[in-house]
Amino acid sequence: MNVLVVKANNRPASEGVSSKMYETFMEAVKGAENLNVTTYDVFEEDTPYFGQELFNAFAKVQNGGELTDLEQRLLAAKQKAMDALTAADVVVFAFPLWNLTIPAKLHTFIDYVFAAGFAFKYDESGNLIQLMTDKKAIFLNARGGVYSTPENAPMESAVNYMRNVFGGIFGMEIIDEVIIEGHNAMPAKAEEIIQEGLRKVTEVAAKLAKQHA
Repeated sequence: MNVLVVKANNRPASEGVSSKMYETFMEAVKGAENLNVTTYDVFEEDTPYFGQELFNAFAKVQNGGELTDLEQRLLAAKQKAMDALTAADVVVFAFPLWNLTIPAKLHTFIDYVFAAGFAFKYDESGNLIQLMTDKKAIFLNARGGVYSTPENAPMESAVNYMRNVFGGIFGMEIIDEVIIEGHNAMPAKAEEIIQEGLRKVTEVAAKLAKQHA
């Protein structure tokens, strides 16, 4: 069972709760012989932002043009992200809510793999066909405020976005979610909130290892 862990927070675990969730998951799956676990760190990878340069590169590849250094980096980064996703049976995302959404570096990873013919396609009638229904996803998310209430839920564009992309468009089965929230809003309860969430992360990791033993 190939497990890809996408780490999307470059804050140290002492400061970033989703970084601690990543570390907790990795510690929990250590030694699980049935799991082949690899990490894709969106902040460590060379991931130039998605834009016109990538489309220029596509055109040059088709026409035999000479690629610039940036265009070469973009094509290599896109291919690496796609290869990582292709090889995975389960994808675990550890990410924070920053300014109501996901970090830009994680969005760039998604831009690379959000490709027709790779993650989805359209039939003759224009209907969406999901191409990753054989894969599973796990979301590990931290947000300092409380966004699970009816008033605040519509503002949350991190977990909702990830569900829409990987579940709705790509067709992955979302088998688990752990969301730690409110630790900044309620500092007196912060340690309790975080530790309970990390316990759930450990449970999710143990369940994954057990299911595929």
